[in-house]
Amino acid sequence: MPAPPRQKVARAARAVGTGPSAASRRSRAAARPTVVLLVRHGMTPSTGKVLPGRAAGLHLSDAGRAQAGRVAERIAALAPPPAAVYSSPMERTRETASPIAKALGLRVRTHPGLLDAAVGDWEGKPLKALARKAEWKTVIGWPTGFRFPGGESFPEMATRAVDTVLALAAEHRGERIVCVSHADPIQSVIAAMAGIPLDMAQRIAISPASISAVVLGGIRPLVLCVNSTSLEELVPS
Repeated sequence: MPAPPRQKVARAARAVGTGPSAASRRSRAAARPTVVLLVRHGMTPSTGKVLPGRAAGLHLSDAGRAQAGRVAERIAALAPPPAAVYSSPMERTRETASPIAKALGLRVRTHPGLLDAAVGDWEGKPLKALARKAEWKTVIGWPTGFRFPGGESFPEMATRAVDTVLALAAEHRGERIVCVSHADPIQSVIAAMAGIPLDMAQRIAISPASISAVVLGGIRPLVLCVNSTSLEELVPS
């Protein structure tokens, strides 16, 4: 007599309580790692010219909107697709996240933990003017020893960003998620996951509309890619 198909055996086992329970399936899902795609917002009219911080009303430029569209296409090609799209509350990040979410059939969820650094009195100041300040040497050479006047310190910003990414990854065990943020927070997360001191994080290039990816949930973090303009390494061959 031929053996019954494997599917029938599995269904029969579940019917009598010997197959994998819902609890065990959830447990296996919880043990699987989470892939977090860290996307920097697209270009704005002031990218590379001023220190925007959390200044309101800063939108993507035409080039930035085109970049956001291309990022959405690349992420939508992933299989399996991301299960959630998170964004810093700033306009430039939400405008970058919107086409990504649309391409995936999802909504954008804003999260304050993905905000850019609070740069206080330096917000909106030209970078050329800030570079002439004596404090700028500390920003570049020893960021962990610097606090933006009236704003955050680099360690505070980094702790906030890392804690946020870890919490979102834990919420989406076994899935892929997108986090649209800003250069400094993304640099901080990548540095933490790679075991790089925060003082060296600014050596990591995070270009507008670039994608970096990390895996969380295993015995240690794994950095898949940094400042990527292609996601071929994440698409099954």
